[in-house]
Amino acid sequence: MSARTYVFTSESVTEGHPDKIADQISDSVLDAVLAEDSKGRVACETLVTTGLVVVAGEISTETYVDVPRLVRDRIADIGYTHHELGLDAETCGVITSIQEQSPDIARGVDKADSPDDLDNVGAGDQGMMFGYACRETPQLMPLPIMLAHAICRRLAEVRKAGTLEYLRPDGKAMVTVRYEEAEDGRSRPIEIDSLLVVSQHADGIDVNGRMKADIVEHVLHPILPREFYDEARLGEDRFVLVNPTGKFVVGGPKADTGLTGRKIIVDSYGGAARQGGGCFSGKDPTKVDRSAAYEMRYVAKNLVAAGLADRCELEVAYAIGVARPVSVTVECFGTETVAVERIEALVAEHFDLRPAAIIRDLDLTRPIYAKTAAYGHFGRDDDDDFTWERTDRADALREAAGLTAVTA
Repeated sequence: MSARTYVFTSESVTEGHPDKIADQISDSVLDAVLAEDSKGRVACETLVTTGLVVVAGEISTETYVDVPRLVRDRIADIGYTHHELGLDAETCGVITSIQEQSPDIARGVDKADSPDDLDNVGAGDQGMMFGYACRETPQLMPLPIMLAHAICRRLAEVRKAGTLEYLRPDGKAMVTVRYEEAEDGRSRPIEIDSLLVVSQHADGIDVNGRMKADIVEHVLHPILPREFYDEARLGEDRFVLVNPTGKFVVGGPKADTGLTGRKIIVDSYGGAARQGGGCFSGKDPTKVDRSAAYEMRYVAKNLVAAGLADRCELEVAYAIGVARPVSVTVECFGTETVAVERIEALVAEHFDLRPAAIIRDLDLTRPIYAKTAAYGHFGRDDDDDFTWERTDRADALREAAGLTAVTA
């Protein structure tokens, strides 16, 4: 018997959104360093505005990175190749201001006598990080953010393929999902309540006529899961909103300045779980803002995949220069199948949360990060690079907990 229903909304943005341009540039710089120097230290920030890209930060490496060329290649790949868009890959200005990592930070990370001495490799900063998983989707992610990412990715696909040639790189999607909550507090998604799609477009396009029909046919209908909506509703104005202001010609960096790290909710769980406050992009894995958030996702996903809970959120906290966390907290929202205290013990037994161990276990010194910088860092299907999405410890956790099967 249902206790109540409620709605929850998440949004995503396309790769051409100004903040996402900045994230992708920062992570492209990181990848370029790691491709030649796996021990390189990178804290790269990017600002993007009309006709100008500024790349700044702290980088310590033995390799050379042609930052201006890298910036131009990334902007061109996204689709900003004409001055009318406010950013032209070939003619935009590129300013760099890069220095070495602070020695006061480096001494907390580089104090190991040997690379095998994991206790002597400290966290690159203090702070808390969260990880989350739930049974709403096959990826063990919240449904609203997964749908929002899918819509934004599809917008880019039909634009680049020329299917909807009038679309431009900047865009957003917002998805509202209705949930049913049982008397025991467990909830499940039951239907899509509404969809909002905003995309930059060429001038002179009939937004309420041609564009909305095209978005429904080529973007929404091919990707929305049929079990969560009635196809007849795609024609309802209340169900599908497309560019509700009626016009979105001026967009991208010409309309809004982009900054690295300003889409941390888009990057994580769409607001369905807490976020520690530190962004991911532009940071090498010694920065626990990134690596520990990836590890917490890995832990949470394995716990849920093992059947220990239907919904799980973990928090870890570090002191700068100290390897072992100052705290680890597990929250299962009443969905646990064994005592939370037992789950906490299993986390301690099966996962090494020291930064150097996380980097080792998830193989994080590879140039894998540019692809994380758009469409979310979690819930992705590429287990070769997104190692934190693997569920390779679920069987061991299930066996250690004494469970014989995953709870449906």
